[in-house]
Amino acid sequence: MSIQGSIGRAALLSAMLAASGTAAAQSCNRDCLITLTKTYLAAVVAHDPSKAPLADDIAFVENVTKMQPGQGLWANAASGPTDFAVYVPDVTLQQAGFMGMMARRGENGEESVLVAVRLKVEGGEIAEAEHIVAAVAANNLQRMAAPRPGLVSEVPAASRKSHDDLVRIGLSYYDALDDNDGTLMPFADDCARHENGMYTAGPLAGSGPGADPNRAPVANLCGPQLSSKSFTYIDRIENRRLIAADPVTGLSMGFSHFRHPFDNLPYNVILTDGSTWERNRENFRNNPFDMPAAHIFKIGADGLVHEIEAVGIVTPYNSPTGWE
Repeated sequence: MSIQGSIGRAALLSAMLAASGTAAAQSCNRDCLITLTKTYLAAVVAHDPSKAPLADDIAFVENVTKMQPGQGLWANAASGPTDFAVYVPDVTLQQAGFMGMMARRGENGEESVLVAVRLKVEGGEIAEAEHIVAAVAANNLQRMAAPRPGLVSEVPAASRKSHDDLVRIGLSYYDALDDNDGTLMPFADDCARHENGMYTAGPLAGSGPGADPNRAPVANLCGPQLSSKSFTYIDRIENRRLIAADPVTGLSMGFSHFRHPFDNLPYNVILTDGSTWERNRENFRNNPFDMPAAHIFKIGADGLVHEIEAVGIVTPYNSPTGWE
């Protein structure tokens, strides 16, 4: 980096820290982390790494591929974020999470993408940056115009959960999914999960894979759906990280890496009437694959999970995580 670039970065960093009242400690408070995230995203859209306070030795991974700032979304971002933008600042971990809609330029023109970002702050600089970028199908864009109110609303101060509680609850999702036991995470009855804009669990979700009018459906609520063993085909959930928790909004955000070898088929799914349905290789049109993913969990004043917003991409089976 040039001397001019270093001076510009230092000035930007000093201004952000001073605005947040944390210059002496060289650490970001909540407002500083949100501002830092917005500054970072603006730099990405401008295709100019010098406009963000990046460490000289920053580690940057996008879609499980190690890159340098200026590559990946830095090179092809077209615009954004849109009104769909969720920020998860973590003062304790000095990390910032983000999930929102942007646009990128592709071979066929601009396309809408859902972007998850993790930023690690050390000494006021961004030491690590991580992106998951996934295209969103046109028929799912209706759910991506703006975040659900619960994802951006604040929890009343007297009812906020501690940072440690939010971390514990967020991490419990991976155990619940891995163990096919929906009781391991405290789901609310109104919990709804969206994945890449698709409505995949909740009161308005469909009746599950292989729906057949001649048999009972698979449970569609967040907890019972996991307990139905529908997701037994997920063999391992690796690189689990609770990257940010914000008591103000009750949000926890995690990154993980799902492995799907399809070597445990067939298995039985428990239907809502207690009967079972066999899922076998014919039910899956996929070859073995991985899915790096990010999830945001909204934990309400009642300590229950009400909203889940997720983004994931498909990569070859046994892909590296990018952080080896």
